[in-house]
Amino acid sequence: MSRRYVRELDSMLALCRQGAQLSHSVVQGLDLREASLDWQALRCEGTVFLGCRLPEEITVEFLVARGASVIPNFPDLPYDPFRPRLYSRAELMDGWTPGKDNSVDKLVYEHFLSHGRENPGLLEALSQRLHDHAIDDALHDLLEGRIEGDGAKKVVGIMGGHKTPRTDSYYKKVARIAQQLTRAGYFIATGGGPGIMEAANLGAFLAEVSDEDLEGALTTLSSAPVYTDEGYMQCAQEVLDMFRHGQSSLAVPTWFYGHEPSNLFSVHIAKYFSNSLREDGLLAIAMHGIIFAPGSAGTTQEVFQDATQNHYATYGVVSPMVFLGREHFGEHTLIYDCLSRQAEGKGYEHYLCLGEDEEEAVAFITAHPPKKEEAKE
Repeated sequence: MSRRYVRELDSMLALCRQGAQLSHSVVQGLDLREASLDWQALRCEGTVFLGCRLPEEITVEFLVARGASVIPNFPDLPYDPFRPRLYSRAELMDGWTPGKDNSVDKLVYEHFLSHGRENPGLLEALSQRLHDHAIDDALHDLLEGRIEGDGAKKVVGIMGGHKTPRTDSYYKKVARIAQQLTRAGYFIATGGGPGIMEAANLGAFLAEVSDEDLEGALTTLSSAPVYTDEGYMQCAQEVLDMFRHGQSSLAVPTWFYGHEPSNLFSVHIAKYFSNSLREDGLLAIAMHGIIFAPGSAGTTQEVFQDATQNHYATYGVVSPMVFLGREHFGEHTLIYDCLSRQAEGKGYEHYLCLGEDEEEAVAFITAHPPKKEEAKE
């Protein structure tokens, strides 16, 4: 069914506005046991109920007889395949303590491992795909301005090494870049993990604090530089306790790499089971550009995935690609030279930037808005 012609009802407020007229709607992931609906007067021809909890007196047969389709939740899962919204850090971290990790995040990861990360059974695979589709849908709601009511987001992605320590100069540069871009009205998106990803979400979260306060946060985090260090999560929580109300940004992590902790500084978390959906989707939404800090094979892969989207104008635009690290992306890996040669005459050679300076990176993003192009074969 097209999003254009079917109403999506994924909140109790949206449901109540419809009264008893739910025909040709999708009702997703709602607990309807306390809903103030006149069930006997309900019109639901062509309506699909996805993973909703129904009052005891309302049966599936009752809804089907009125023209609806009902897809119930799958039992015994630690996650909701039909969830109507993105995750928050509070939801994923529920159950975590410094002494033991019994968080929702960890429970879902353990379930993922034990039920076949590589080759799940039919129902588990279906549940995971439905979950990831629900995350896709909720992500569109956020980026199109329906969650925060601020209009379409100007998304800038920031990529880089997950092992980059909190004490590294690039960690600090990325935090300051994300801070400046957020102040300028951009919306930061990362892969949601540690290292450079955490630095970017941190900078966005602390967009409104002073330079001195940001340095104070970096000092607090430096006592546990990498995610395998004891006290790593406690340091992040300490920063959150210092600055409780930060600016929003997006993390797009995956349980495929569930051994890496999701960082705590993003307000919105689009966590997927499928790493391939997550990687391609993250690059696709960053229409206002991507900043690449030094990383390893994963970052290199993302560089050329993004270059492919620019090369063929896959999504109808060409977006800036900023490489932060002259030595790494220059003489050390030759990535920038290779990409520059590939881009010649293809419409995006002027959308590439190699440098070290934070202000230069921010200025390049702001001076190169996405350029509309016809998709190429």
